[in-house]
Amino acid sequence: MSTVNLSDYDSDTIPDAREMRFGIVVSDWNSEITGALLEGAVSTLRKHGASDKNIIIKHVPGSFELPLGAQFIAEYDDTDAIICIGSIVQGETPHFTYICQGVTQGITQLNLEYNIPFIFGVLTTDNLDQAKARAGGKLGNKGIEAAVAAIKMAALQRDMEKNSR
Repeated sequence: MSTVNLSDYDSDTIPDAREMRFGIVVSDWNSEITGALLEGAVSTLRKHGASDKNIIIKHVPGSFELPLGAQFIAEYDDTDAIICIGSIVQGETPHFTYICQGVTQGITQLNLEYNIPFIFGVLTTDNLDQAKARAGGKLGNKGIEAAVAAIKMAALQRDMEKNSR
């Protein structure tokens, strides 16, 4: 098991997000975990300049619905990046494997088909304790990491577009 806090980062290396617009799609399943991840993501976006009016939050029933929820945001809103937040905890059946594969493939496909970053902020853990450790516990908050990735990827895209002209 990792002992490094995943939320530690050099905030001086994060681009200014004041002019960026973010979508966040969050699973309501395992809401204790996903709520903490959402809080970490939103607070990090705000910390780096994103305003509340430029943070669009939509809820879906479970992690399997994250790719379609993210696609809806991409199609019906003008965002610079979309963060997908979920928590899938291993159970006694192969359901965990199928959901993890579907969500991973779905978010990967969105990254390849749309011209904006889709950030994988989905925990896939063996048990609830591992999820809690990564949702504000001793290993930090994966929501913070997802928000940092969203800001950096949106800035990279803007830089590439600016320099390609």
